[in-house]
Amino acid sequence: MSRCIELAKLGAGNVAPNPMVGAVLVYENLILGEGYHKKFGEAHAEVNCVASVAEHNKPLIEKSTMYVSLEPCSHFGKTPPCSDLIVQKEIEKVVIGCSDIFEKVNGSGIERLRNAGVEVVTGILEKESKELNKRFFTFHEKKRPYIILKWAQSANGKIGSSNQRILISNEITNRLVHKWRSEEAGILVGKNTVLADDPSLTTRLWKGNNLVRIIIDPELDLRSSSEVFNYEAKTIVYNFSKTETEGNVHFICLGKDNFLQNLLSSLYENDIQSVLVEGGAKTLQSFIDSGLWDEARVITNLEMIIENGIAAPSMKNFELLKEEEISSDLISYFTQKQKS
Repeated sequence: MSRCIELAKLGAGNVAPNPMVGAVLVYENLILGEGYHKKFGEAHAEVNCVASVAEHNKPLIEKSTMYVSLEPCSHFGKTPPCSDLIVQKEIEKVVIGCSDIFEKVNGSGIERLRNAGVEVVTGILEKESKELNKRFFTFHEKKRPYIILKWAQSANGKIGSSNQRILISNEITNRLVHKWRSEEAGILVGKNTVLADDPSLTTRLWKGNNLVRIIIDPELDLRSSSEVFNYEAKTIVYNFSKTETEGNVHFICLGKDNFLQNLLSSLYENDIQSVLVEGGAKTLQSFIDSGLWDEARVITNLEMIIENGIAAPSMKNFELLKEEEISSDLISYFTQKQKS
């Protein structure tokens, strides 16, 4: 199962809104095949696993055990049901990391296998399997995207200068941030960040897909020449006055009441499973104050002091998961403290 999870991670950034899944087929301690879900709309892990079995080992498939990190699907979507494939190949035993809470599966894959006489074992490395797909589970359980807050701050807790643009994170950490971007579905900033920095919000420093750019611009103050409106990625602008589409830019009007909650509900309706919130301070603080976040990654330049700068957001109700140093930068990873 550890190998299934390891394989599944290779699909990060390419399979959403589907979950990451890995599968391994074993016969008497011999691995016959391995597979993972590589890209949304393409073959699932179980299919790729069976397809990888060498010709001379195919007679052993029906005597083998398939390990899979998530319950095999039982419905027709972009691809046929994986549970049907397992039954068709007469695989005698399936070991599953965790159940799939998606309403079109939700136990029916396991039921399909057992009704066909397949021995099914569940809950193996269940915690790790759920952690692997924390975005997927949050999306379906809470009906909103998985929210990751990210900012860089100086040693004295400033996220920027009041009068000039300053790059706070070092070159290596900045590249890591682009890797983080490649793993999520959307990236969100407020209008002040766009006005101050004119960012493109793309994944240019790491090989991977660009995210959907999500901009909060209540009064539509941004210039059409801003980099976030170029054609490198889709852009959604949440505002108070209009809903329409102009090229690759989608304007969505929301009311002022419960604005953040309604924004997240809109992103859910648009199948955006995870969002990296990168600024600015006011936008980040609004997510923190509302409790609408799941994870935070804070980069502190231990050697930089910014005088008369913009104060970093103030964390609330958090737990520190881990810290790591990359040259001059300390990266702290937080999660929201769970209610007892």
